[in-house]
Amino acid sequence: MPPTLGNGKICYLQIPTRDIQKSADFYRRVFGWSVRQRGDGSTAFDDGVGEVSGEWVLNRQPAEPGVLVHIMVDSVAKTLELVLANGGEVVNPIGVDPGEITAHFRDPMGNVFGLYQEPG
Repeated sequence: MPPTLGNGKICYLQIPTRDIQKSADFYRRVFGWSVRQRGDGSTAFDDGVGEVSGEWVLNRQPAEPGVLVHIMVDSVAKTLELVLANGGEVVNPIGVDPGEITAHFRDPMGNVFGLYQEPG
């Protein structure tokens, strides 16, 4: 099924890395992202539900976020275990955003993302 199209939708991410293969392995193992080689030889990804795609880039240094992107997961707690098991670290544990089930992690290259779990 093709991704949802719409004006204003976040559709593409460029994630800084120093090691494309290591980053690709991390996101594939933790979130189930599909990793693929594009026609130009670069390594790209599609998120777990086919709505957002992107690539890892070598020309930009990982940094603390100005804009914090959250990745939706079934269980923040279980995902944090996968983050740790795959070389990431917890920046802010569950409870960082009062009233929400969220946490923040740093991937092995230093990029910080949020995790979000729908209540219920």
